[in-house]
Amino acid sequence: MAHHIANDIPPRLLMWQRVREYAVPPSMIETATARRAAGDWAGACAAARIDVDLDLRAVRHRHGTDLVRRLRADLRRLAPDLLRWHMPRIAPDGRLRPGLTLTLARYRTLGPTPLELVVRTPPARADAGQRMSLALWEGSRGDAPRHHPHPHPDRRFRLDLHRHLWDAARGGELARRCEAHETPRTAPPDPPPEPGPPDRPDAYDAPWAVGRWAAEAELLLRAEGRHRGAFTVRLGARSRAVLELVAPDDSHAPTLRPPREALPPQEAAALPVLPEAAARVLPDLELLRAGLVPAGRLHPLVAAALPVCGPAPVAGPAAETRDPHRVECRGEIHRIALRDGVLTAVDHDPAQLRREELLVALGGPALPCLRAIDAVHREPEALPAVRERLRHGDVTGALAVVEGLLGPAAVLRDGPLRDELESAAARRLDHGLFRSGLVAVHPAARAAEGGTAADGEHAEADYRPRFDRRTPLAMRRKRAGRGRPRTGLTC
Repeated sequence: MAHHIANDIPPRLLMWQRVREYAVPPSMIETATARRAAGDWAGACAAARIDVDLDLRAVRHRHGTDLVRRLRADLRRLAPDLLRWHMPRIAPDGRLRPGLTLTLARYRTLGPTPLELVVRTPPARADAGQRMSLALWEGSRGDAPRHHPHPHPDRRFRLDLHRHLWDAARGGELARRCEAHETPRTAPPDPPPEPGPPDRPDAYDAPWAVGRWAAEAELLLRAEGRHRGAFTVRLGARSRAVLELVAPDDSHAPTLRPPREALPPQEAAALPVLPEAAARVLPDLELLRAGLVPAGRLHPLVAAALPVCGPAPVAGPAAETRDPHRVECRGEIHRIALRDGVLTAVDHDPAQLRREELLVALGGPALPCLRAIDAVHREPEALPAVRERLRHGDVTGALAVVEGLLGPAAVLRDGPLRDELESAAARRLDHGLFRSGLVAVHPAARAAEGGTAADGEHAEADYRPRFDRRTPLAMRRKRAGRGRPRTGLTC
C-alpha cells in the first residue's frame, strides 16, 4: 500500500522531502542559531558551512564607514541556516545549484555600480560538502574570482527582494509574501508562449504563484528604478513569458497584461527577470499541503510563519518488534550488539570467535553471526541514509550513523560503505583545491588569462576553441545541440 502512495507523489515533492530531512540537519540549525543569538555571525556561517570571503577592514578602507555599518547590520541579521534552507537546488538529488552567484543585498554607493552582498556555490566538480561562500561583489572593480564559472550575480536567482528567506528579523513576512492562504495555479497566465521541445524532465514543474506576480513585479521594477513596465518570467529552458505591469488609475491595484506589440528578442532579453522565488510556490507549502512533512520538522523560522495546512502527515510503516541484531546460528537465536565500541556476537566466547576468524582467514566457512557482522560492516541497511547525508555535506551526521551501527572503535572493511566514505573524503580534496584556485582548468580558461594552451602553443587573450574536421562527430553534436543543459537538471 505504501508503494502505491509513493507512486502518486510527484518526484519533485519526494526530492524536497529528502532535502528537508538531510540538507539542513537540526544540529546545524541549533548551533547556527545559538551563535547568531550571541552576536557571532561568522561563527553562525561556519556552523552552516558557509565560508566568509570578505574583509570588513578592506571594505571600510575602500568605501567608508557607512557602508561597513550597513553591511555589518545585514551580517548580524543573516540566518545562514535559513539561507541554506531556501537556496536553489537541482534534481534529482536536491543538491545546491552549482556554479551560482546569488545576491542577498544591494548597497548604493557613489560609484556607477552598486555593491552587492552575494553568496556563491562551487561548480559541480567541487561541490563536496555542499559548502557556500559569502562575498562582496564589486562589479566596477572587476576583481571577481577567476576560478568561479559564474562570478556575476544571477538575475533569475536573487534574494535581495526576498529578505524574509535569509533575514531572521523578517521571517514573519514569509506567509504574506508566499500567499500561504491562497490556492496555487499549475499553469502560467494566458496566453502562454509556445514552449520549446521537452529537453528536460519535469522535476521542476512546480505550481506557479501567479496570484502574487503583480505585487512581486512591482517590487522588481521599483528596484530597477521604474514603477511600471515590462518584465519576463522564465517558464522553461527556452520558454519565457513577457508581461507588462499596468495600473488603470491611481485607485486600483496594478495588474498584468501581455504587451501590445511583440518585443524583439534582444529587447526581451534585456528586460528585468522575475526572481524564481517569486514565480513559484514555496516548496514547504507544497510539502505541508501534501502531508509529507510535519510542521515540527520545518525550520523553526519557517514553521513559525507558515500556517498549518493540508492533511495530517502520512505515518510511516510501523516498526517491527523483532530485533534486527538477532541471528539464527547453529539452530539457536544469537544476539549481535555493541561491546566496548565494537559490534560483536555476544553469545559466542571470545576464544571461539578468534578461532572462527582464523578459520575464515584460511578459507573455511564463517559462522552466521560473523557473516551478519561482516554484512553490516560492508553494506548496512542504513547505507542509503549515510549516502544522503554525505551527498548533502553532513559528514558529522553520516559518521554518527556509522558509529551507532558499528561502534566508534570499528574498522571499516571493503565494501559500499567504505567506498562512500572514501569517495566523500576525496571530493573534499577537490573542493579544497577549487577554493585555493589550484584546479586544472580548460585551456580556454587559461587563454582568457593570457596563459598557455595545453599543446604548448601560446594562447591569445581572445582565443576560443573552434570546431574543425578533426573534432569527433559526437563532440560536435554535443556542443552544438540546442537541448544541452548548462549545469544539470534544474529544480
